[in-house]
Amino acid sequence: MFTKSQIDVEKLNPDSPFFKNALVPTREESTLLSLLDNLGKLPTGFRGELFVPLLTHTNPKIRTLAVKNVGKLKDERFLTELSQFAATEKNTFARREAISAIGRMRSEKAIPTLMHYLTDTDPKVVLQSVRALLYFKEKSEVQTALDALLEHPNELIREHLISEIEDKRSGRQNGKKDPQHPISPEALKNVIVHADVQEALKLIPDESIHLTFTSPPYYNARDYTIYQSYEAYLDFLTTIFKETHRITKEGRFFVLNTSPVIVPRISRAHSSKRYAIPYDMHPRLTDIGWEFIDDIVWTKPDYAAKNRNGGFFQHRKPLGYKANSVTESVMVYRKKTNRLIDWNIRQYDDETIAASRVTGEYEKTNLWHINPTANKVHPAVFPSELASRIVQFYSFKGDLVFDPFGGSGTVGYVALTHDRLFLLCEKEMAYVEYASQTLDTPLFTHAKPRVLSLTDLKSEFAERN
Repeated sequence: MFTKSQIDVEKLNPDSPFFKNALVPTREESTLLSLLDNLGKLPTGFRGELFVPLLTHTNPKIRTLAVKNVGKLKDERFLTELSQFAATEKNTFARREAISAIGRMRSEKAIPTLMHYLTDTDPKVVLQSVRALLYFKEKSEVQTALDALLEHPNELIREHLISEIEDKRSGRQNGKKDPQHPISPEALKNVIVHADVQEALKLIPDESIHLTFTSPPYYNARDYTIYQSYEAYLDFLTTIFKETHRITKEGRFFVLNTSPVIVPRISRAHSSKRYAIPYDMHPRLTDIGWEFIDDIVWTKPDYAAKNRNGGFFQHRKPLGYKANSVTESVMVYRKKTNRLIDWNIRQYDDETIAASRVTGEYEKTNLWHINPTANKVHPAVFPSELASRIVQFYSFKGDLVFDPFGGSGTVGYVALTHDRLFLLCEKEMAYVEYASQTLDTPLFTHAKPRVLSLTDLKSEFAERN
């Protein structure tokens, strides 16, 4: 077995017979795999023809790594071998690597081959061809072929082409900084808006907030959340979260805490109804333009569950089992963009990034064990520990954190605790008063919460403009 340091030394000696002997197809497979995987960046003039015999190796992993190393050379001399390989190879990973290697050549001679694979049955092969052909997008025949893919059945292919068109139209550069990204409107900082959230959202400018974390009212589970139908309830949330998408900055996060809810039966002659809120909301959210990122499961202790096992515990008859629910869904979404998260991070100065780092122990899985909490004023509050994790993981210090259903003000309290700013909407005066008292404490000497009506909020924006 060859060491990494030995490989690195031999790469710099073009006259050495090392690789000629080491890359013989009959060599032990584990040795070949290790060597191919540790080659790293290849120097100019490396003898790429040594990889060609490995393209017919019986081990698909060796074939794939051989193709990958040929691709590093970006040498059009291997166009014929790679084209023939892609035409006959059965392993999907190796085929994709071959198209990628052809694309990296940046050779006009490769255009016919790449255009041929635009109709491949493997969407990832098509996507590799698209990425390669975009280098030649100024050529009319290439642009025509790419335009035809705007109706492709695969969503990744469509999205990639659409984002390319949008960037070209706007002249936007992926790496360019947006000086407004870390900034939020002064009128919204540390504010509780006492109003219906549907009306309040209309006043908030586009791309004002950095993070939304909320737990919406459950369907007809409380006296203050009565809706005509489940569909009307979903439509209401969709309206709110569509506006939330509008006011969220590019590429920033929206985290939704919900769980299925049971509406009790109206009599013993009827059964109760269980509504899968997080699963029914998910397709609506992705239609709006939220990109799904993570599904976190908040797990509570067994004692926190309402007992649904009583009947089954006694009779143990099949079909009668009902699980005690000890989990809630914490669904993480990001405002869809073709920019990577690294772009969002680079919008902040080094000092802010360093100060916002998550320190100490943190939960590495998507299973979060957190005890529930109770409140005499609000019947359905989530624990500050849950909000604390969300705020630290998905925002920077100084960011504006939004909760459209502010309730008792937990999100605001946590935001201030971690040196963020908050914006809450709440229509129930009792909750507004409680939240205001909770947030107006000596603990937060750097921030004075303000309660604004819709009229007040309008005036704030008018004065500042």
